[in-house]
Amino acid sequence: MRRSVLLAAFLSGLSLHAAAQRDTIQFGETVVTGARTAVTQRNVPMTISVIDRQKLTENYRPSLLPTLTEQVPGMFVTGRGMMGYGISSGAAGTMTIRGIGGMAQMLVLVDGLPQYAGLYGHPVADAYQTMLAERVEVLRGPASLIYGSNAMGGVMNIVTRRLPYDGMKNDIQVGWGSYGTFQSEYSNVFRQGKLAGAAGISHNSTDGHRPNSQFREGSGFLKLGYDLDSHWTAQALGNLNWFSTSNPGTTAAPLVDNDARVLRGMASAGIENRYDRTQGAVRGFISWGHHHINDGYNEGGTPRTSLYLHNDFMLGISAYQGVRLFRGNMTTVGLDWQQVGGHAWNRAMATGEETDIVRKTENDLAGYIDFRQDITPLLTAHAGLRADHHTQAGTEWIPQGGLVLHMARQAELSACVSKGFHHPTIKDLYMFRIANADLRPERMMNYELSYKQRLAANRLRIGGSIFLLDAENIIQTQMVDGRMQNINTGRLKNWGLEAEAACKALPSLELNANYSFLHMKHPVMAAPQNKLYLGADWHSGRWAVAGGLQYIGGLYTSLAPNGHKEEFWLLNLTASHRLHFNIRLFVRGENLLAQRYSTMGGFPMPRATFMGGVHIHF
Repeated sequence: MRRSVLLAAFLSGLSLHAAAQRDTIQFGETVVTGARTAVTQRNVPMTISVIDRQKLTENYRPSLLPTLTEQVPGMFVTGRGMMGYGISSGAAGTMTIRGIGGMAQMLVLVDGLPQYAGLYGHPVADAYQTMLAERVEVLRGPASLIYGSNAMGGVMNIVTRRLPYDGMKNDIQVGWGSYGTFQSEYSNVFRQGKLAGAAGISHNSTDGHRPNSQFREGSGFLKLGYDLDSHWTAQALGNLNWFSTSNPGTTAAPLVDNDARVLRGMASAGIENRYDRTQGAVRGFISWGHHHINDGYNEGGTPRTSLYLHNDFMLGISAYQGVRLFRGNMTTVGLDWQQVGGHAWNRAMATGEETDIVRKTENDLAGYIDFRQDITPLLTAHAGLRADHHTQAGTEWIPQGGLVLHMARQAELSACVSKGFHHPTIKDLYMFRIANADLRPERMMNYELSYKQRLAANRLRIGGSIFLLDAENIIQTQMVDGRMQNINTGRLKNWGLEAEAACKALPSLELNANYSFLHMKHPVMAAPQNKLYLGADWHSGRWAVAGGLQYIGGLYTSLAPNGHKEEFWLLNLTASHRLHFNIRLFVRGENLLAQRYSTMGGFPMPRATFMGGVHIHF
């Protein structure tokens, strides 16, 4: 109760302070994640958070995910160190929204196209770098109508860099910090007439705050677009990421030689059209990966005799066209085809002999229609239906509906009912002894009511939502006929509320806050009950300071036999000084309160850490 009172007082203070000022704050109203075609946030019933490039880059972090954990209510990402999330056993980077996500129930998109590991079905957290993002749109709640299976819990869409006018921008960033941590990147965006593009390359590394917790990462991306005429644009994008990581194991059971080397890549190409009454696109995409893993052994134990290796892929075609059939209407029809698969095997270290684990592919074909209509100037209705056919799970029907009431004083009240689903992955169906080829899709219904408003001549934005979600057929591993096996037995029934506010309090000061409360009838990992963030961004002359205070409470880091919950406060601050008109020095401190905490059981996070460096923009 005390925290709720403090939050209400803080938000009230924002409103009163903002009302006395003349400057405005812009919020990036146009989004593409909820409906494929571009639409203003005030016309969609789903709850969407938009994090722009200024907010993504103000703390000079190479990864997008720490910033999203702060800025998006209801979203949480686990960590295990100062840098790097890793894969396989002991990996961090588990993403949840409203308690749904886990390994494969939340979808990551790059420019609206899915990116995840083909065999395991989960996003690879170390692949999502700040340097390639113009903004990130996070849809909180099911998005299976448009994006299918893995969007059961929500969607994170990385919209890549672009320059809207002729010219060129370059950014170079280098930093050094605690535990031998090093970060570096170079990025470029340009436009010359009909040709536009973006490119970047990075290298990041750390020795880690625990023995055997090293991490090394490198990535690069290239994006090119060409305006064929005033209505048609062709575009291609490629991204390559490699990393090597060591898992130290839990503090109770440390590991030796639990090392992984990973190569991930993606590419897409397509053509888009934009007319007054219609817009759409046809795009093809592929992502792939090679994983080379030594599962390691406990200290004093026996070293492994074989390695685990796999090659996976995901490829597909996405086509959609939105048409204004009549005034106030937008009807979008889409078709998606995807194929996922790969080959996993063990290789004996001594002899090189290989033993297959799985070699499998699955196909998915879906069609959908999304209908949006302004019934009156004050009321907008949404309705949609998707038919999704999977080679193993059969056909799934996904309905969605919503209403937006446009109220006075730039306010909207929205209601939405949506279904989410998730097909079992190849790992769930066919890999290891726990596999079960008879698994059915996980399903969830989501009901939410949200409110948003802009006040004080657009200097203040406030918003809130309340939701109820009910999931069934959740895949869990239990004892069946004397052995552990995946079965559809789990239930999730969560409800909660979310609130957020942002304002231009002074010409030199921006404030933002968000809070989320989650009640879980069936507790899950990586989903805090209470999450609060209070942030500020101040700049004056050559100086700038950005950061915030975050509270996490009721976070399960283990469930059985006696579930353990964490509670902690994190204070992160970044200060920078403009040395020259295009050179800025920065220093970043994280966990400045030196809290002892973990977001994964047995993996304590570092206490206070620091990073300093230089950013050059020209």
